[in-house]
Amino acid sequence: TLTLQFALSRQGFGELEQHLMEISDSSHTRYGMHLSKDEVHELMAPHPETQHTASEWLAFHGLDETNAKYSSARDSMTLRVPVGTAESMFNTSFHVYKHAESGNALVQTTHYSLPEVLHDHIDLVHPLVMLASAKTLRYTAGNSAPVNPPIPSVRTRGDSAVDPSCNTQITPDCLRQLYNIGNYTSSSTIGNGIAVSAFEDEWASYTDYETFLEAYASSAAGSNFSVTSTKLGTEASLDVQYAFGLTRPIPATFFTIGGYPDSPPDMNWTFATGTLDFVDFLLNQTDLPPVISTSYGEDETSFTPAQANTICQGFAALGARGVSILYSSGDYGVGYDSQDPETFTVHFPASCPYVTSVGMTSGTHEVAGNYKNESFSGGGFSSYFPRPSYQDKSVSDYLTYLGDQYSGLYNSSGRGYPDVSAQGVNFPIDYYGGTKNETGTSASTPTFAAIIALLNDVRLSAGKGTLGFLNPWLYSSGYAALNDITEGNNPGAGTLLIAHGLKPLQATRGWDPLTGLGTPDFARLK
Repeated sequence: TLTLQFALSRQGFGELEQHLMEISDSSHTRYGMHLSKDEVHELMAPHPETQHTASEWLAFHGLDETNAKYSSARDSMTLRVPVGTAESMFNTSFHVYKHAESGNALVQTTHYSLPEVLHDHIDLVHPLVMLASAKTLRYTAGNSAPVNPPIPSVRTRGDSAVDPSCNTQITPDCLRQLYNIGNYTSSSTIGNGIAVSAFEDEWASYTDYETFLEAYASSAAGSNFSVTSTKLGTEASLDVQYAFGLTRPIPATFFTIGGYPDSPPDMNWTFATGTLDFVDFLLNQTDLPPVISTSYGEDETSFTPAQANTICQGFAALGARGVSILYSSGDYGVGYDSQDPETFTVHFPASCPYVTSVGMTSGTHEVAGNYKNESFSGGGFSSYFPRPSYQDKSVSDYLTYLGDQYSGLYNSSGRGYPDVSAQGVNFPIDYYGGTKNETGTSASTPTFAAIIALLNDVRLSAGKGTLGFLNPWLYSSGYAALNDITEGNNPGAGTLLIAHGLKPLQATRGWDPLTGLGTPDFARLK
């Protein structure tokens, strides 16, 4: 049998999106007036006719919808379907596909169709045709890989200087100096929280976390985090140690979502499956952490537009409830699309307009992240999602600067990312009792998320609400409190750029697809 998820059309998403933009606009009278779980569910729920039509179709094929598992908004249902029945329902044949490198197997098809009567009622049936698995957006540098400082000098931030040792290794103390956090300690825990999510059975070690705190954040030693797990796995030490180590005593939660490796192998699991399940799980919760950081993603073309849109709408619903969703922008610059080698790679969910995408920088002088010409700050322009109004001026200014030199290699009307950036090179972590350095946007994303959690602490202490969806605020006024990164480049497309005789994309004043609007300055942001 196949485990299939049916996403039903959400009748009120347009209204939900309008609410989201108003309550996320710092100049609007409704700013910060987040919606409740019930209010969001009412807007996300399908029309009764949609539910009736879908139920009749299932019954026609001998399936009882009462055996389905519904989301709390009833906008999606999960049902086990015999393969033969599924072949009849979708007018197709299923086969086992095995990945040549990983050996992972999936039962999927190359095409399917739905009866025309269902086209306005069912947005997505998943997983059927995509063969995507998650990529951890992190480059492992090992123990002996100090980075050469881009500029061997101490950079002044505000009233404090940054220790020169931060040019070779970025510790929590370095981040406090670089981003003007100083000795700020959170005080408001009621209503606040920060979470990290991991995929493919990765989980975080309590013991490694404690060892890390004792070595690099002694004031936070003795704290811990809760784990919400669908399946146990290996590790997510980098995200946990920095996101939680910088925010103690703010309540911390670690989510782990099952997938490969699995025992026995789940032949119906893809990264899209895990992400859809995770979004549904979050929307079903009454209490949510106000900040969620995720360092996983996949090429946008590994998702169908329907899959990406369904997931992205879920992030919009979370934003409407006051949750800041942050995703890493990838570690390979603009790269190139393996399915279309004549275009730049786009990463999803980083390309979703309802998440805050985080790129990376390096060195205390802060240039666009580039580790040994192997790991770069990811960025680009979505092929699926149009450019949202909140970033139209910033991205348009960059495109004017760019001119037509990269014409045809990207979607000039697409959503630009990343939105922001932070340090991402040579982060020491404790892992299985040892120490290793990590590099990538998997370092920068929990770092930026931690600063958002600290800003929420400031707001809650003043009797205000949490920040929620960040992007409208960041692009309208928040950018003035960021450090604009104007140096560095993005050579990630490699042979694609060479073939067209083009230079790497450059960081410049204002927004750019390497570092977004810039890196945080906590003292100015608060």
